[in-house]
Amino acid sequence: MTRPRPLVPRDDPADSVRVVGEFGVIARVLARSGVARVAEVGPGDDAAVLRAPDGRVVATTDVLVEGRHFRRDWSSAEDVGHKAAAANLADVAAMGGVTTALLVGLACPPDTPTTWLEGVAAGLAAECAPLGAAVVGGDTVSAAPDSGGVVLSVTALGDLGGRAPVLRSGARPGDVLALAGRLGWSACGLAVLRRGFTSPAAAVAAHRRPAPPYAAGPAAAEAGATAMCDVSDGLLADAGHVAEESGVLVDVDRAALVRATLELPGPLQQVAAALGGDPMAWVLTGGEDHAMLATFPPGADLPDGWARIGTVREGEPGVRVDGEPAEAVAAAVGAEGTGHAHFR
Repeated sequence: MTRPRPLVPRDDPADSVRVVGEFGVIARVLARSGVARVAEVGPGDDAAVLRAPDGRVVATTDVLVEGRHFRRDWSSAEDVGHKAAAANLADVAAMGGVTTALLVGLACPPDTPTTWLEGVAAGLAAECAPLGAAVVGGDTVSAAPDSGGVVLSVTALGDLGGRAPVLRSGARPGDVLALAGRLGWSACGLAVLRRGFTSPAAAVAAHRRPAPPYAAGPAAAEAGATAMCDVSDGLLADAGHVAEESGVLVDVDRAALVRATLELPGPLQQVAAALGGDPMAWVLTGGEDHAMLATFPPGADLPDGWARIGTVREGEPGVRVDGEPAEAVAAAVGAEGTGHAHFR
């Protein structure tokens, strides 16, 4: 009887996950993971043990798939770690909370370099460190060699600090629509990379490593925000989530949005001019900047970093821009749809 031939070649580099082994990989990754302030028991046991001062825990999960959410020829391992953390930290901030810890699930082909995984861990740690958070546990599994690459699943846990969570469903007619953070930069950087360029560097860096305004979420909660979400799928799409959940009409003021996002010349205008496009397409529909979008009661003093960009009205739930349907405005600036749609 002949022996079956190996399903996978065994000429892996010495640094590969298969050669180093599961526990070797875990040890090297944990060495770069940092320390979470709330951890009583950190990585190494069957489960972590965390303090929950508020008595409630904010929890959210995001999955990044190689080839869909990142490319290793476009982004470094550290970039991928920063991006994976940012998507989750922003979700916690959008509830009015502060992230305390992360759990990471990893599936990777056996020939994945361990040094690459260490880089991802370093990026995760660096993004979390200013908040006092860190990776406290997770799991690693082998993905089939023909699976297409790495899958990274990150779960973030957060603390509300005694505040009520700010939901998407609390907007009311008469509220002010406001924005904190930047829009369109990640989409602009993606457009640059897709054409084989790496400049303007600021736009490319924004795609590789988003810069969410984490502090803006808790500040909005303290200031009485009635609804909030982070802009991960695009302004029009995410404003639509608030409108649907709250049963209201959200009307974006285009002039105010331009003042908040495009008032000063920058990479968006530069790249759009080179490509013959309209930078408003990225501002209105580009995702992954993780800006904060919130509604506040009329007459409320907006916290530092927040700018008014529209109003909430009675009417059929949906989004308009200066009274025009969001779909028509998006089409007019050359955007495909109103934002990112999964499975499209």
